[in-house]
Amino acid sequence: MLNISPNKLNEKVDLSVYKAAQKVFGRRHNKHFNRLLTVFSVITLIVMFLPWTQTISGKGFLTTLKPDQRPQTIQSPIPGRIEKWFVREGDFVEKGDTILHISEVKSEYFDPNLVERTGQQIKAKSMAVTSYQEKVKALNSQIQALTTERQLKLRQAKNKLVQSKLKVESDSIDLEAAKTNITIAERQFNRIAQLEKEGLKALTDVEEKRLKLQETQAKLISQQNKLLTSKNEVINSEVEINRVQAEYTDKISKARSDMLTAQSNQFDSEAQVTKLENQYTNYEIRNSMMFIRAPQSGFINKALQSGIGETFKEGDRLVGIMPAKYDMAVETYVEPIDLPLIHIGEKVRIQFDGWPAIVFNGWPNVSFGTFGGEVVAIETFISDNGKYRVLLAPDEEDGVWPDALRVGSGANTIALLNDVPIWFELWRQLNGFPPNYYQPQNNMANVGNK
Repeated sequence: MLNISPNKLNEKVDLSVYKAAQKVFGRRHNKHFNRLLTVFSVITLIVMFLPWTQTISGKGFLTTLKPDQRPQTIQSPIPGRIEKWFVREGDFVEKGDTILHISEVKSEYFDPNLVERTGQQIKAKSMAVTSYQEKVKALNSQIQALTTERQLKLRQAKNKLVQSKLKVESDSIDLEAAKTNITIAERQFNRIAQLEKEGLKALTDVEEKRLKLQETQAKLISQQNKLLTSKNEVINSEVEINRVQAEYTDKISKARSDMLTAQSNQFDSEAQVTKLENQYTNYEIRNSMMFIRAPQSGFINKALQSGIGETFKEGDRLVGIMPAKYDMAVETYVEPIDLPLIHIGEKVRIQFDGWPAIVFNGWPNVSFGTFGGEVVAIETFISDNGKYRVLLAPDEEDGVWPDALRVGSGANTIALLNDVPIWFELWRQLNGFPPNYYQPQNNMANVGNK
């Protein structure tokens, strides 16, 4: 009540006669109150020096330790239309079980016998490849035969050339003999003619020598013709060699050209066979994709595409599946200022949503209902929420996590740091300072060893 009057009530009225005033203003009560304040102050002072464990709090959710154990969606790599469902939401499926059947929506794949017809095309092209291979072998044999025949023809023409040259030499010798004979015949004729003038020989002897001289001259001319003929035969033999060489070179070149053409057609057919085999394999695999199967054992969560006859594009999500076997983990997030205090292998206390717990952040041993975790991964890039992601696995040295935990439920995490007095922690909190720099003992030992 405000004291707005200059008249003081306690100076005019004796309050000690009242029981309430006697109980309030008694000296005995002041003594008890002072003692209480003293005891409280001493207890508070003692408590201020008690140890307090600094912590880093985070909020996250349950996930799986391995990426292949997390909930996933099944997509179709090809577009299609839903024909039949074989499962319901909540069903358990084994790996490889059929989930739904789809059909084609592209016109180039409508043919139900597409794979068989492609196989027939492969057989036909393979036979063409075989035919070209046989043609190449035949042309190789023809080239070899032409090469052998050319060698024989050249040998024959060269032998004929040698014979012609020898005949030229023989005719040359015969020509020299004819020249010698005509010289002798001329001398004999001149001698007989001189003797006939002197009257020593008859005219018939002169005529006989003249006739022999003319025969010798005729033989000389004939031998000259033979020599020229032999020389022509040498030239003809050389021409024949060139002709044989050119003729068989042309034949062999044509055969080689045909062989290369056949090889080119063979390689082209082999390329077409390879392409058809590729298409055949693709068609077989595409046919197997008409049945969407479970990639692993698990539970069907939700059908993302429903109904019969509904079409979808390649890559569209069709159904969600949760693996049956998984290793639990907690995905939590810490502030960037606290990231240097988190290390691989550090112990963390976890409070799961739905499990009753009594938590004292600074006294983890007094807390009840929390479970142990261990840091197994720290993200090196900041997340979209402005914090860093930390993955926690169950602590093997602590109690087992509850079996009823499910992926996606919430979890609160408490990372344990250094032990400090309570007064220091209050002073830190009031000033907004971060926790003391924390370094695990094993890391410190490793640094010392280095």
